[in-house]
Amino acid sequence: MAMLRYWLALGAILLGMTGGGLLLAADPLPGDMLGEHLAAGEFGPALALVNALPDPAARNAGLARVAAAQAAGGARSASLLTGARISDGSLRSLALNLTAASPLRSGRGGGAVADFDPLMELITSTISPDSWDEVGGPGSLDGFAGGVYADPAGVMRRLVTTDGGRSLLEVHREVAASLRGSPVVHETELRKISLPRLERELQLAEAAGREPSEEMQALAGIYKIQYVLVYPETGDLVIAGPAGPWMNDAEGRRVNIATGRPVLNLDDLVLTLRNAYKEDSAFGCSINPRRANLVAAQNYLAESAKTPLKPTDASREKWLKGLRDALELQDIVVYGIPAETRAARVIVEADYHMKLIGMGLQEGTPGVPSFLSMVTLGPDGNPPAMNVLRWWFTMNYDAVSATESRDGFEIFGQGVKCQSENEALTEAGERVHTGKADAPNAEFARNFTKHYPDLAVRYPIYAELQNIFDLALVAALIKGEDLAGRVHWEMAWLAPREETSNQFQLTLGRAVKEVETVANYRVIDRKHITAGASGGVTVRARGVFKQGFVKRDDSQNVIARRSESAPKSLTARAWWWD
Repeated sequence: MAMLRYWLALGAILLGMTGGGLLLAADPLPGDMLGEHLAAGEFGPALALVNALPDPAARNAGLARVAAAQAAGGARSASLLTGARISDGSLRSLALNLTAASPLRSGRGGGAVADFDPLMELITSTISPDSWDEVGGPGSLDGFAGGVYADPAGVMRRLVTTDGGRSLLEVHREVAASLRGSPVVHETELRKISLPRLERELQLAEAAGREPSEEMQALAGIYKIQYVLVYPETGDLVIAGPAGPWMNDAEGRRVNIATGRPVLNLDDLVLTLRNAYKEDSAFGCSINPRRANLVAAQNYLAESAKTPLKPTDASREKWLKGLRDALELQDIVVYGIPAETRAARVIVEADYHMKLIGMGLQEGTPGVPSFLSMVTLGPDGNPPAMNVLRWWFTMNYDAVSATESRDGFEIFGQGVKCQSENEALTEAGERVHTGKADAPNAEFARNFTKHYPDLAVRYPIYAELQNIFDLALVAALIKGEDLAGRVHWEMAWLAPREETSNQFQLTLGRAVKEVETVANYRVIDRKHITAGASGGVTVRARGVFKQGFVKRDDSQNVIARRSESAPKSLTARAWWWD
């Protein structure tokens, strides 16, 4: 048993595919009953033998061998389901991807010859990297007419393959049915998602040649994260919050049918997890006026001031158009995350929309008047000096409540805050931070923060920004508390430590790089008050965890939630539950 465990733990996976497939094998050791079962195509007894192995590493490697042999025999459906049972994320990803790479065949013969170079590189870098001949080891990996043969022990052999098995269409149907879990057609106070289980199902979907299901993309309809729950005993790291059925609104976003609030998004989850480990949970955007355009706007204002403006709407609109033409476009800068991602588009849109409200170009909600409407003339009869207003969003959480054993966390706070500053502007168009905001500027930011929940109802883009902030906070919590390590979750598919093609692929769109300048004016006592705005979104989730931010769960609420939310009696393919 010790020799068998050693062999399995080294990744001695028996994988054979005829007709242009892949074969990874090892020299059978005496008493290798697993190898004998697989060579004879006896998958049931092989699985029984593997399931009886007490060592998790040996059991995982054994499952990989069985999955490989099933794929070799044409039983790709069974191979995918067996591979999905591997608890080690990296090995599961390897096994499922190698199974998915096996060419489709009709009957026993033939098939297209695949390009095995990427697979061979994956094998030698993943399975016992020090054992291959390229680095002085005994193992070898090469191609031959029937496929690729890898033999870490230096012995060449072929396996006897069994008949075709079920079609790939049957695989798709079976896997799709198993991914449905419980119905998502009802509202629930607390839906739970196991992130390791979700990752496993995403890997399985990829190996089956399918896109993530609608349930996966909408994260089972959760629209607010309230809890993060840790279950080392079952290997589950869970996010939980209210959820229900969703539909697409007029702008194409998925929103909860009952509340109209946008649901969480799978890509945003993956993106914030990767950002937490690669950028220490820091990302954001800024919308910046160009220096030359600011100089042109200053010159335009100085020149137009020489001639009194006619008190007609047409004259004023012509004057404002001249100002906007001078300002032209502003540059959009996204940092910490790819600008082509959905999350990047959300933070930019939320920031820009907030400036439209501030400048009176978009209606706010009760309690949120525009900045320009709050400006008054000073004692000298002149408007306050204004160059560039800066408004930006930051994170705004009250606290995180935690159990004493740090295996349950509850999040408090609305998540988003609007901040303000008046920037000085030099003759050369340089913006100078003052660190201060005048009364109307500061009041607008306070109002926006205070009434943010109402704004998020009227304009769902602000609720989407909250969702991204929630996910960023959770990702920072997972990293800071090593929650993934506590449940032995490697995140090999969702957030691998190194960039690789063998990972979940984010959906990328077109990066927006420029936007029209937000500027407007107001006339008070025949005096023009002109304002333009810049700003952005700043996320530094790790910085939120200042001393005292994570507090002890004195109410025992988190303990109760954790106990009642434990994954119990779940089906093999379930990744969420109520």
